Amino acid sequence: MAALATCFCLSSVLLVIWVGICSPVCVEVPSETEAVQGTHMKLLCISCMKREEVSASTVVEWFYKTEGGKDELIYEYRKVYHEFPSRFSGRLQWNGSKDMQDVSITVLNVTLNDSGIYTCNVTREFDFEIHRPLFTSSRLIHLTVVEEAGEDFTSVISEIMMYILLVFLTLWLLIEMVYCYRKVSKAEETVQENATDYLAIPSENKENCAVPVEE
Repeated sequence: MAALATCFCLSSVLLVIWVGICSPVCVEVPSETEAVQGTHMKLLCISCMKREEVSASTVVEWFYKTEGGKDELIYEYRKVYHEFPSRFSGRLQWNGSKDMQDVSITVLNVTLNDSGIYTCNVTREFDFEIHRPLFTSSRLIHLTVVEEAGEDFTSVISEIMMYILLVFLTLWLLIEMVYCYRKVSKAEETVQENATDYLAIPSENKENCAVPVEE
């Protein structure tokens, strides 16, 4: 009964931990800042809501400017998605979430001229009973477009470490196999020697002799 109670308590603790791990958590992470020409680039903009239980209307504005230039409105969400005429016409796509915490967009078929500064402005109006406060946030993304993808030093190191680990595991497995084989062979030789010694004993003495068994 005590063991059953212990198992129940442990299961409850594991369930609580699992629920905590699996619960969706909003984390504001920075966007990538380098894109390769001809690929699709997601401009990541995450604006977490501090009070998710309170309803709010959200307005999202995306601006673009070159180095030293002026901000140009290129995309907007105001109950509906709207793309403004610009160099990105037909190449912008909404890539956010339904809860409007991820308000990212994707630039399709990136060109070298798409390098520049992107600004993500988020405005929220919360619906409280007494008042309707406004919350605003802004994210800057300095995007650089390159012709070809450069070799990622981190990925190279990770690949080298993976190969080293595979070699180490292979050697360890071979050593274990050799060790086990030698141990089994030695045990078989010991059993065979004991059997030979037992057969060499005269029949009248076998009743008083027992074959030693090695643990």
